[in-house]
Amino acid sequence: MGHQLRIAFFGSSLVSAYWNGAATYYRGLIRALHGRGHRVTFYEPDAFERQAHRDMEDPPWARVQVYVPHPETISSGLAAALESARHADIIVKASGVGINDELLEREVLSLRRPGNLVVFWDVDAPATLERIGRNPLDPFRALIPRYDLVFTYGGGKPVVDEYCSHGARACVPIYNALDSLTHYPVPRNPRFESLLGFLGNRLPDREARVREFFFTPARALPRHTFLLGGNGWDETAGAPANVRMVGHIYSNEHNAFNCTPRAVININRDSMARTGFSPPTRIFEAAGAAACLIVDAWEGIEMFLEPGKEVLIARNGAEVAAQVAALDPERAARIGGAAMGRVLAQHTYEHRAKEVEAALVGTAAGAREVAA
Repeated sequence: MGHQLRIAFFGSSLVSAYWNGAATYYRGLIRALHGRGHRVTFYEPDAFERQAHRDMEDPPWARVQVYVPHPETISSGLAAALESARHADIIVKASGVGINDELLEREVLSLRRPGNLVVFWDVDAPATLERIGRNPLDPFRALIPRYDLVFTYGGGKPVVDEYCSHGARACVPIYNALDSLTHYPVPRNPRFESLLGFLGNRLPDREARVREFFFTPARALPRHTFLLGGNGWDETAGAPANVRMVGHIYSNEHNAFNCTPRAVININRDSMARTGFSPPTRIFEAAGAAACLIVDAWEGIEMFLEPGKEVLIARNGAEVAAQVAALDPERAARIGGAAMGRVLAQHTYEHRAKEVEAALVGTAAGAREVAA
């Protein structure tokens, strides 16, 4: 396996963040891998109106191949994509493509040949492991030992141990990080003026936590504006009157969203909060923009940001209300500046690309030894 790797990546979308929370993660990693000399082709389905809601053109650091899927079988477009990927050194199937996931998880394994690696990249490992834990007949369970390597979006030792218990040959967490070329401080935007902002799509396994960590403090501080961005929220969501909903926010406005409110909050989904060690993209986006960040309490946050100095922690909505009520602009700026310094020093996608490279090289070397 030479220094310059050809990587075929089957994922949800690289060019659209619409109903696609992994977009920032994919972009940061793939751009950084390109910067280290590797060449990535990203295969994505024309599905869920993502192509109609693109927020970037095809980038110079990846080749994007959009195929038209069929909901139940291998379409001609997907067949052509799989055939094209056959010649890559690394073939990646990401979780959560959204269509043909079971089919792709099986089919990419048929592309194995001497000298290449087939990798499963789980961008929602706690939820995947919860799903297969509930269903012993889940078809993915039997496939796990056949992959050369499993990368995860996070999850720490709990996720590694559980994947290995299902027969994974190796499991390596590749955490979210900052893409400093796209997330950085910008001037405030009056559209996003508020005491506290939250950006996240309305999902069944997040909604109860949003009601606790965002709606509860909004009710406690009725004279202040709280800003809610993301798909799926509307007047029927039962939000307090001082919660202003702004709908989908395109990625080119994320910096302004993070820089304008007094503070921004990240609220994890149920499975990630339970597992811990799963910092979402939004944490690094906000820190990169020097935002004052509040996070719902989960195990492992101190691996990424220091509580009280670089991030504020809240265990419930009442604690969120207390944190923002006591937060003056000067302290908010100090916390945001400290967070930005930390992530630039330790948590950029350049750091993560080196970790990916080391894991791939190590796995390839191990495969050669086994073959010998």
